Amino acid sequence: MFVQIPTRKKAGIRWATPLLFAVLWAAYLWASTRSEHVERGLIQTWGALTGGPALMDTLRWLVADLHWLRLFTALMLHADWTHLLGNLIFLLIFGFPAERSMGSWRFLALFVLGGAFANLVAVFAVGSPQRLVIGASGAVSAVIGAYLALFPRAKLGLVLPLGLFLEFIRAPAALLIGGWLVLQVVFTYIGPAFGAVAWIAHLGGFLFGAVFALSAKAAIARRMRKDRGF
Repeated sequence: MFVQIPTRKKAGIRWATPLLFAVLWAAYLWASTRSEHVERGLIQTWGALTGGPALMDTLRWLVADLHWLRLFTALMLHADWTHLLGNLIFLLIFGFPAERSMGSWRFLALFVLGGAFANLVAVFAVGSPQRLVIGASGAVSAVIGAYLALFPRAKLGLVLPLGLFLEFIRAPAALLIGGWLVLQVVFTYIGPAFGAVAWIAHLGGFLFGAVFALSAKAAIARRMRKDRGF
């Protein structure tokens, strides 16, 4: 899958997406090369702990000892290389066009704040107090939400394997992302049958990204006009 960028704006230096790509890879490589005991300790120390017996107990836990920082540090931790790879692929697909439109600093804020918000949603929504949320899936979902808000009429290119041949097709981004979104809703309710994934964090991140991009559309338009010399 790859993206056809729906803009005529001359490409500038886009550093946020490559930086996030490199940081996520470096964090995973560093953690995965530690001993199993150390890696488990990192996840337990810096992952976002979900659930709680009551809303106020969870709020008190977040405030105590700066536990709210886990909402951000959890973005740097991944369970295995397939978990990381999936996030990196979607970051590259949707990150470059979104960053090109939004600007690097705004895109970086989208990723970090969107990921933290997604983890916060999971912290309150997931019932078990013993589960830890890790990974950048919520942040990447925020990027997908922002992409759809910025480019609602864009088309995504798909390469489909048909027997011995590969077929290229183009489909509306709204259709494909909408299908992905429906799956997140379904899996949120089916949950454990499809692995230990905090699906609700994907929904929270997507919603944050869409709202973030829509609220910043006027500023984005002014920036693009300025870059074009209008």
